Amino acid sequence: MRLIALLLLVTPGLIAMYGIKLIRDALFGEFHPIFMHIAVQGLLGVIFVVGGIAFIGGFILHRDRKRNLTKGRFKNN
Repeated sequence: MRLIALLLLVTPGLIAMYGIKLIRDALFGEFHPIFMHIAVQGLLGVIFVVGGIAFIGGFILHRDRKRNLTKGRFKNN
């Protein structure tokens, strides 16, 4: 189970890391030919970063809710 949880956290982390690389490349003008425009590359990078961080945050919040580690602010009704 721990291996599965580790893979669930590493995969979105890698996607977010690739998103940061895409944003950096778009800012410095490094164009990848699989994207149609450099703005598309930057926007996809932002989506990857936000999505990866949101998935990891949601996973940790769900785990903490299950173990009753959250304060009253994040508890389910």
